[in-house]
Amino acid sequence: MLMRTDPFRELDRITQQLLGTSGTWSRPSAMPMDAYRQGDEYVMALDLPGVDPDAIDIDVERNMLTVRAERRPVTKSDDVQMELSERPLGVFSRQVMLADTLDTEHIKADYDAGVLTVRIPIAERAKPRKISIGRGSTRKEISG
Repeated sequence: MLMRTDPFRELDRITQQLLGTSGTWSRPSAMPMDAYRQGDEYVMALDLPGVDPDAIDIDVERNMLTVRAERRPVTKSDDVQMELSERPLGVFSRQVMLADTLDTEHIKADYDAGVLTVRIPIAERAKPRKISIGRGSTRKEISG
């Protein structure tokens, strides 16, 4: 049997029970995220350990990217008796406002070792480019 004493966790648990918010399924949780630019892509890495890939949903509406995931409890059976439950269960969600400079039509995502990686290419119109300067061969003076 595992035992751990954490007075603040106990206080939080008691407060949740008194206020009626003890069901972890009733409160959405955030998911930790790193975001960075790598070459011509914007990359977001979200921690979702223990989440089945089929329970992850990614949507883009206008410029709002929404990631939702659900971690379900261990299937209850007669031979399973929970001794300690510290991992949050329920729905996790994260919304990120994307810049207009990103190509939301070509978003790619993969899930490996509990990390969801979302790659969004930088739009062609946002990439730096050289502007050529034309040379005029003849000049005319305008007089008034």
